[in-house]
Amino acid sequence: MPEPPLVTVLRRRYRALPQPLLDVALTGAITLAQLWPLLSSTSYFGVPWSWWGYAVAVGSSLPVLWRRRFPVTVLVTSLIVSGLYDLADSVADQPIWYGSLVALYTVATSSPRWVRVTALCLMAGGMFALVGSSETALRSTVLYVAAYAIGRAAATSRAHAAALEERAARLEREREMEAERAAERERARIARDMHDILAHAVSLMVVQAEAGPVAVRTDPDRAEAAFDAIAGAGRDAMVQLRRMLGALKEEQAPLAPQPTLDELPGLADQVAGTGLKVAFETTGEPRPLRSDSAVAAYRITQEALTNIVKHAGATRADIRLTWEDDTLMIDISDDGRGSGRALPSGGNGLIGVRERAASCGGSATAGPRTDGPGFRVTARLPA
Repeated sequence: MPEPPLVTVLRRRYRALPQPLLDVALTGAITLAQLWPLLSSTSYFGVPWSWWGYAVAVGSSLPVLWRRRFPVTVLVTSLIVSGLYDLADSVADQPIWYGSLVALYTVATSSPRWVRVTALCLMAGGMFALVGSSETALRSTVLYVAAYAIGRAAATSRAHAAALEERAARLEREREMEAERAAERERARIARDMHDILAHAVSLMVVQAEAGPVAVRTDPDRAEAAFDAIAGAGRDAMVQLRRMLGALKEEQAPLAPQPTLDELPGLADQVAGTGLKVAFETTGEPRPLRSDSAVAAYRITQEALTNIVKHAGATRADIRLTWEDDTLMIDISDDGRGSGRALPSGGNGLIGVRERAASCGGSATAGPRTDGPGFRVTARLPA
């Protein structure tokens, strides 16, 4: 059951006060409570009570000021002083010794188990051994057991609250670490995208620029197509870079979605503009892909085609998409006689193919073809 709002406010304000001030206020309240039987009544003969009663009431409550530093000492001192109350005849009926109760509460909350259990047992046994009235001994024992139980409950509650705070702090640290890892993954993704976009566009532009001067003299139409291909590659790179940079701005949504499988035919046509024959084939029943798998499929194909243009010296490239039950197989091969190598362990080129496939739960391999000259890149992505 939730506590009333007023109680919550008072509890917060109470906890916000300095501990010394709280101890002074508590000691004052205890002193007043223990003096109250002496202040609110007079003796049967109408004369003031003996000064001894006042001295014991004050003396048994003052040690509470030091209960946090010396809980056991304060408990023993308060018990001894309060036990001297009956040495004088002219005193009021014995008050409730709140100082001893608070001292026992403090021992129960802060002392080791053997200390607090020993203190409770000695006090309970002492009540029946030293107090003449069994009724008074029973009443005092019940009060001391209650004070001990309340102290243990408070200690358990504080330990539970501390454990919850520690767990919350640990979860917060884990969230911060996960956010840092996510930011690192995002930076790596952006680096891969930048590499793929620029490497692809620059490779196409260089190939067309190198062929342009020869075509100008022998085949003007081909030269014009080469210049158009250079311009198209540059525009495509600018569009993709603008799209990526726009997505990085918090105040602006992405300008366009990431490229997906639907744009692969256009990518193949763009590469074909370099003079490379590009065949695009799809088998199986297409099905929707997760966004990360779709982007990975496009980027893997783009990277493979870029490497063919840059390194293979090929005349033909084949792109084959094969839809299986739960996977999409991508196969990009060429007939070049360049130096084909297995997938390297570092770098941004072909290693980016493997990283992209792994990032969405797939896998990728690359190496020389076994059925003739050329190089092959294959990727398996979850569908």
